[in-house]
Amino acid sequence: MRLKVVVLLILLVSLVAACGGQETSQAPSQAPAIVGAAEIGSTTSEEDASVEEVDVAEEEAVTEAESPIEEEPAVDEMTGMPMPDPLAVSGNVVSAGSSTVFPLAERMAERYQSEGFGGDITIDSIGSGAGFERFCVAGEIDVSNASRPIKDSEVASCNGIGRTPIEFRVGTDALAVVVSIENDFLQEATLEELGQIFGSAESWSDVRPEWPAESIQRFIPGTDSGTFDYFTEEVFDEDPEPQLTSSNLQQSEDDNVLVQGVAGSQYAIGYFGYAYAAENTDIVMPIAVEGVEATAEAVDANEYPLARPLFIYSDATVMQDKAQVADYINFFLTYVNDEVVDIGYFPASVEALDESRMKWLEAMGN
Repeated sequence: MRLKVVVLLILLVSLVAACGGQETSQAPSQAPAIVGAAEIGSTTSEEDASVEEVDVAEEEAVTEAESPIEEEPAVDEMTGMPMPDPLAVSGNVVSAGSSTVFPLAERMAERYQSEGFGGDITIDSIGSGAGFERFCVAGEIDVSNASRPIKDSEVASCNGIGRTPIEFRVGTDALAVVVSIENDFLQEATLEELGQIFGSAESWSDVRPEWPAESIQRFIPGTDSGTFDYFTEEVFDEDPEPQLTSSNLQQSEDDNVLVQGVAGSQYAIGYFGYAYAAENTDIVMPIAVEGVEATAEAVDANEYPLARPLFIYSDATVMQDKAQVADYINFFLTYVNDEVVDIGYFPASVEALDESRMKWLEAMGN
């Protein structure tokens, strides 16, 4: 009996010892598990925050890419003018005026359209005076082409419809006095002789006895032409009457008609813009005036007596309301010297073009 009690006591002690050992061995294994869970939670939070930052950065990048960026227009460093951009504007440009400026304006319009302008450009060859009437009285055109400066009366008409004409110099013309290539007696004439030839003289021999006793056939521009006005001013002291009352006279606003008229007879003579003489050297030839031929050197040196400036005119309100008109004029001023010589005219001076560019900037509020 005593032995059974001892055995039971031994078993009881062993059982208690076994239970205590399990508790001791489990405690260390649980601690790392708790610490590990805390570290994992912390790492996950940091990674989530990092992912969120990347997402925000990507969203901002996408937003910036999608948002239109307004860039400043390119500027010509030499002139300070914004570069013209035919692709950036639309609408139509309507111009009219000088038959002398017409071939130059036509060339510039063709180039403007070839470089991307999708609108229409209308250019009517009706004479400087008629062009100013449509610009200053009717107010129906955007640009007036002129081979003479605008008159005070025309400025007043412009002001009457709320327009202030702005003058842009675009080139220089040497007005050509021409005869047929069949003419074998006339190579040059003085201004005084031109007054007789296009005025009171009936025959060539009335001017110089050695010239033929044949009637003078005259082909001159119409009275709306700036060329007529200029010739009248230089040769007739602004009195148009001697020309208009001369015999054997034909007038036309179309210089090509005058070219053909002069070419048709060895006793014919006429005058018009130099470009038309340059285009038709196979049928007409210019004569020297006061012993000076119309060359680039003579024009630049102001030696040729019948050289004159060429202009286009517009208005600040028109230019601001119609971006295509402003851009067309800017294009004209930027590239005119690339084309003017090929047309048969002479470039305006650097100073004259710079002045025109300043007027453009002022008109646009720059």
